[in-house]
Amino acid sequence: MNISVHGPLVEQLLAGQFICAITNEEYFAKLQHDDVREGIDEYLKPLNRRVASNDDNSVYFLAYRDIDDPAREHLKQQLGVVMSSLLPLLEWLTYVQEAMGSDGILTAGDTLKLQELVVKTEDNPSLRQRLQSLASDKFFGSSADSVDAQAKQVAKRLVEHGYLVQPHSSRLYFTVTGKIDYLLELVRFIKDEENIPLDDYQNSQAQTELL
Repeated sequence: MNISVHGPLVEQLLAGQFICAITNEEYFAKLQHDDVREGIDEYLKPLNRRVASNDDNSVYFLAYRDIDDPAREHLKQQLGVVMSSLLPLLEWLTYVQEAMGSDGILTAGDTLKLQELVVKTEDNPSLRQRLQSLASDKFFGSSADSVDAQAKQVAKRLVEHGYLVQPHSSRLYFTVTGKIDYLLELVRFIKDEENIPLDDYQNSQAQTELL
């Protein structure tokens, strides 16, 4: 396989992008082919990288082929970054679930209408308090007082971190990406397989119900 054909795709993966049907439909379709993934894997061997996916194959990203000492150190750093954002992200998921009265959590392809979320929050003192606490977290970094401004700042940060995309900049609706699926799978892996304690997370009943 001529790897140069997939150069832009490889560049996105090396940049740490999560490829799903929402973020890039064309690249996602390519990565669903075994020969494409195998060709990229072969090309990335010298870098100790391979193409990986979540259990549902709804999102693709790069992972290490072998966990040597440099890889282990890098993974520890990555885990630290993820852990700093994990709790606010999970709190946001439960907040949206409660506000929208949904039985299930958001997943790749779901649409979030921000104005509808704002209206439901404004009518509920408990949700207003949850959003204010959530938005003021250092991950989201909002100092605004209004529900509308807080919700917009939270959405902006989620777009910046690749958890949401905004198809039209002039319209306040967003689509959930496969990175959300990856996040939840990572939580299950940490909790169940690696048995790494998440004390703060486990102390939140609402967040525990997510899993």
